[in-house]
Amino acid sequence: MIELKNIRKSFGEKEILKDVSAKMEAGKTNLIIGASGSGKTVLMKCMVGLMQVDSGQVLYNNEDFTAMDDKEKKPIRQAIGMLFQGSALFDSMTVEQNVMFPLDMFSDKSYRDRKKRVQEVLDRVQLKDANKKYPAEISGGMKKRVGIARAIVLNPKYLFVDEPNSGLDPQTSLVIDKLIKDLTQDYKITTVVNTHDMNTVMESGDHIIYMHEGKKQWEGSNEDIIFSDDQLLNDFIFASEFFQDIKEMRKMEMFRDKQWRKKAGGSSSNS
Repeated sequence: MIELKNIRKSFGEKEILKDVSAKMEAGKTNLIIGASGSGKTVLMKCMVGLMQVDSGQVLYNNEDFTAMDDKEKKPIRQAIGMLFQGSALFDSMTVEQNVMFPLDMFSDKSYRDRKKRVQEVLDRVQLKDANKKYPAEISGGMKKRVGIARAIVLNPKYLFVDEPNSGLDPQTSLVIDKLIKDLTQDYKITTVVNTHDMNTVMESGDHIIYMHEGKKQWEGSNEDIIFSDDQLLNDFIFASEFFQDIKEMRKMEMFRDKQWRKKAGGSSSNS
């Protein structure tokens, strides 16, 4: 689990993060959503240590990451996998070489074992016969899957994903969302996803944090969103008539779902 306690971050006189506290749960897809400028990207960068907080704490399994020096942070950093928005693959390396890069840097396994591990994760992200191809020779969706394979090759406890569906068509986006969710559940990873994609929110949002003007405005699941009366959240998620119709349809589906009603306590007051 990752816990944020009273995180503040400013650039000059502009305060970007304003006393943000939240928990990112293991085995769940934790989403950070919000409009551009809401602070979600800065929040993620503070969580992985790319930016230093002005005050507050980032705790990894109750260990204060913000209070550690570089040497103390190293074990946690090695337990972190990262999928960047543009995949950030090395153009001069093959798919296999890109995925093997973290193993070459941090693993003392033999070349044979490293290559075996690369093949395991490429199979896991459903990439066949792509080992010797270069990034310029594969599609955008395949690049994302290579990025995911590289992010999980060291068996991370924590996976950070920045806009996984950026530049992808809707069908490929669904594939990427499902892959991230499956990996999270199968390996009990604490996954944190920074996203604008509303399909990701509605289909993959086990735990969602909505940021608004540097503050945590709302926190809950994709089921909770359907029944939330937070006006700022509703204006952001269900801005169009299309998404408003989807909200009403999802409400009706959930009311018909006996298991959901049992989970919710069987009371309309929780809805």
